[in-house]
Amino acid sequence: MQQFFFRHFERTLVLLLVASLLAINSLVEQKFAFLSFYYLPIILAGFYGGRRFAVVAGLFIASLVFFFQATQGLGMDAGLTQDALMLLIPWSGFLILTGYVVGGLAEQRAARLADLKNAYLATLEVLTFHIESADRHQEGHSTRVAELSGAIGAELKLTENEIENLRIAALLHEVGTADQRLLRLLSRSVTDETLAVARALRGAAQIIAEYSHYYEIVGDDWDIEALPMAVPVKVLAVADAFETLQMATPVRPAFARWSALEELEKGAGKTFAREAVRALAKALKVG
Repeated sequence: MQQFFFRHFERTLVLLLVASLLAINSLVEQKFAFLSFYYLPIILAGFYGGRRFAVVAGLFIASLVFFFQATQGLGMDAGLTQDALMLLIPWSGFLILTGYVVGGLAEQRAARLADLKNAYLATLEVLTFHIESADRHQEGHSTRVAELSGAIGAELKLTENEIENLRIAALLHEVGTADQRLLRLLSRSVTDETLAVARALRGAAQIIAEYSHYYEIVGDDWDIEALPMAVPVKVLAVADAFETLQMATPVRPAFARWSALEELEKGAGKTFAREAVRALAKALKVG
């Protein structure tokens, strides 16, 4: 429900604005007293939708209010009289200004968080690269899995937060599945729910924890689509297997790119999720 609301926030807000204006116009006698109510949705529009959306929403609701005043009257005679304009023009101006200011502050906050996340991801990439550099067969593996996981997640229309969590989990999956101390460390470092990076760590820790038992659960006896497993975990499994097949081992040579894809397609529906394998094929064609 929460994800649906944020995905369709703009449409939902417009519907709420129109519905509230109709309700106030039909049910409330002192309509002007309720015009301050619209500061709340405009503040929400600025915080979640940004400056441009908040200004457009402010203009939209101001236009509706002027229309209702001109045609039906909002607690006074219908029409854009001098008294009505003296009340509505300052109100609409401050309403739009509020959306502009709140939206600007929200965009600045989002930009700072994006810079912090990018710096954090860059640090993780450097860390995993140095960890894997001890084994030339593993060098760069986690970074490639992270990039491929993000591409598959985008094909599956995952949210930005889900893709971000997936990328972090992919960067740390080799260490996390081998050493459970990493999962405990991540769990301790995410006590502050207000930090975006902390939330990303928690999401990544959950993905790694599930993935550590992935091959103990899947197999020929079960249809993977029926298993209660998160989509990011299924995506990570496909990306990791695809990259692993392209690395040579002491017992087999490296698979070619399309040969590795064929191997995953053979296991689709049992070992690997069908949608994730199809998304991998699409991502490879796009790439």
